[in-house]
Amino acid sequence: MDIANPSDEHNMLRQMVRDFVSEYVEPQALEHDKKEIFNHQLFRQLGDLGLLGLTVSEDYGGASMDATAVTIVHEELSSSDPGFALAYLAHSLLFVNNLEFNGSAEQKERILPKVCSGEWIGAMAMSEPDTGTDVLGLTTSASKNNDGTWTLNGRKMWITNGCIDDHGTPADVVWVYARTGTDAKGRAQISTFLVENGMRGYSVGQKILDKTGMRASNTAELVFQDCIVPDTNLVGDAGDSMIHMMGNLEIERLGLAAMSLGIARRSLHEMNKYASERVAFGKEIRNFGQIQRYIGESWAKYRAMRAYIYDTANSLSLGETGQRLDSDGVKLFATTAAKEIADAAIQVMGGYGYVSEYVVERLWRDSKLLEIGGGTIESHQKNITRDLSKSPESITN
Repeated sequence: MDIANPSDEHNMLRQMVRDFVSEYVEPQALEHDKKEIFNHQLFRQLGDLGLLGLTVSEDYGGASMDATAVTIVHEELSSSDPGFALAYLAHSLLFVNNLEFNGSAEQKERILPKVCSGEWIGAMAMSEPDTGTDVLGLTTSASKNNDGTWTLNGRKMWITNGCIDDHGTPADVVWVYARTGTDAKGRAQISTFLVENGMRGYSVGQKILDKTGMRASNTAELVFQDCIVPDTNLVGDAGDSMIHMMGNLEIERLGLAAMSLGIARRSLHEMNKYASERVAFGKEIRNFGQIQRYIGESWAKYRAMRAYIYDTANSLSLGETGQRLDSDGVKLFATTAAKEIADAAIQVMGGYGYVSEYVVERLWRDSKLLEIGGGTIESHQKNITRDLSKSPESITN
């Protein structure tokens, strides 16, 4: 069995996305990276293909597919335009998948059809100007009012899809983590709110420009200033967020690993092709040992990434927790390997690899964020070490 295409349905999905990428994504990728423009119109076409609600029940307009399908789509999109793929991940995994598995029936019935079709664009707001990995250090707060509503105050930073255009329009709906008190042990109580465009006090602070990579996705600071949120927009009960967060981080990290795989595959393809086209000293440069090392090692890394990522995808259950060891493991390994393979491609292609018209320069820049976003590689090292101390049998099973 091909673990990357374990069923006819998965194979058909891959071919559909690959065709879409070839016809629509690839022609616009360079321009939108250069101009730092999010392709809003192209994004909505993903809704027409049923991809924006890939893991959502068909009752709400989704496709009811699994973690392997998630991996396929992120790999294929990222082989051409990782920035566009990141916007897709922020919407389809950080918001849509989160709502599918953690939202109330009313929240799902009201919001999921809109985000699955692409009518609304979603985001997730966790990081703050002074808080990233330290989730319990969040300062954004929410307090309950006498009428049952909540008042939300704080700022969120580095939010993909936080701003959807150049006019300061905020995301249509955002999954926001905020502090609502402390628990019996004195730790921060974190709760989740669905904040919708039009709610008083919700705005874009700034669109973040001049990023090294992922420039085709919009990144923004979001401001919540005495933002009034109805109690019906609280997800679960107050203090439930850590349960939501940990489960969804696992599929997010698999998605980011899949993006790394797409970057690695395209980089390998480009350097291999160039090694046959480029002639030096009367020979194709693939005949030289230095070039053979770059290509050979990149092939081995790519195949190792593919096997680990799809093995994890085939065993990961959506909406559940307790799968962190390998969701962290694939992201830790794949993100660094993708950066190394993109770097090797630039080295093989020399000056041509260093300029923007040749895709590997962009892939190299895009790859760096994957070592930071969705959990830093240092946090994965910590988590894996901690989990193996609790379950050392994982090594020998």
